Amino acid sequence: MIGRIWAMAVNTAREAVRNKLLYTLLFFALIMMLFGTVLSALSYVDRERMVQDFAFSSIRLFSVAIAVFVGVGLIHKEVERRTVYTILSKPLSRAEFLIGKYTGLVLIIWLQVAIMALFFAGVSLLLGAPLGFAHLAALALTAVELALVVALATLFSSFTTPLLSSFFSCGLWIAGHLTRDLRDHGASSASALVREGTTWMHRILPDLESFNLSLEAAHQLPVAASDVWFPALYGAGYVAAVLAFAVMIFERRDFR
Repeated sequence: MIGRIWAMAVNTAREAVRNKLLYTLLFFALIMMLFGTVLSALSYVDRERMVQDFAFSSIRLFSVAIAVFVGVGLIHKEVERRTVYTILSKPLSRAEFLIGKYTGLVLIIWLQVAIMALFFAGVSLLLGAPLGFAHLAALALTAVELALVVALATLFSSFTTPLLSSFFSCGLWIAGHLTRDLRDHGASSASALVREGTTWMHRILPDLESFNLSLEAAHQLPVAASDVWFPALYGAGYVAAVLAFAVMIFERRDFR
């Protein structure tokens, strides 16, 4: 089973590498980091902190764009080109097919995050900006967040079109960064229904702000080990739940 999933993951990674959109978004992410250094030169505030803030935002934004716009088309292309029939006619279950597709894309996303991280470290060292555990932790949790975003894109692409999958994935990513604020605002409401509703929204929707340590990294604030492993466990659990739901839907999908 693991061998079949890995073979599908490698094939998916090779297919994703040939996607020109991936290189375009990666190129613009690196350009935006360089643009951040130009902006910092025009600023009178802490330049090193500004560069790193800008770099973390660029890494997260463009990585999510790659995860969504490359991820939502992987399954759709197999169905559209009818290659899914050939693949599934082999000793490969639908669950293995879906998980293999997910794994391959996650590997590519993590690879481009590593490239951005190396570029970020190089720019920081050239400018004399400090690097430490907080920066490594922030990048690691960004990778976990992206794995979750890819899982959501895989879920939506298992039953709907790439356009709708993109909308749903981007919408959930935005909502996931707002659920904590929504819960806090709802807690101060006089309506019990609002308080209960916002609490459940925070519980059900992904709390993506738990993966955001860019502020702590840029401002050199202390980061405890629990600030890393607890969100990582939360992300792994959420990914497992989303993929299980995606497999359940994909198993019942009729390709005729």
